[in-house]
Amino acid sequence: MRNSQFCFHHNPDITDQEKKAARIKGGKANRAEIERSKPEMSIKTTQDVALLLAGLINDIRAGEIDIRIANCIGYLSGHLLKAMEVSELSKRLEAVEETLNQFKNDNTR
Repeated sequence: MRNSQFCFHHNPDITDQEKKAARIKGGKANRAEIERSKPEMSIKTTQDVALLLAGLINDIRAGEIDIRIANCIGYLSGHLLKAMEVSELSKRLEAVEETLNQFKNDNTR
């Protein structure tokens, strides 16, 4: 607390009733409200992620979205992009392995 050597819960100037009310409230004021009016977005390609992030940037700049929610979406988008990348590489590797196996089988005959 500013201008005090005590934290909120140890400050003798704060009544027990105020401390109890703060415990009951338990950080509810810190929760970010999620706007549910936006339609669900299908995110299947990297272009979809780019569109999501572009929209998110505009929402942040317009003050339409809580920054904590925006940070969460940005963080999860990074994981989604990585998963898409790994999935694509896995498909390509399988195709290469299949081609190599066909090549080996053709040469052993």
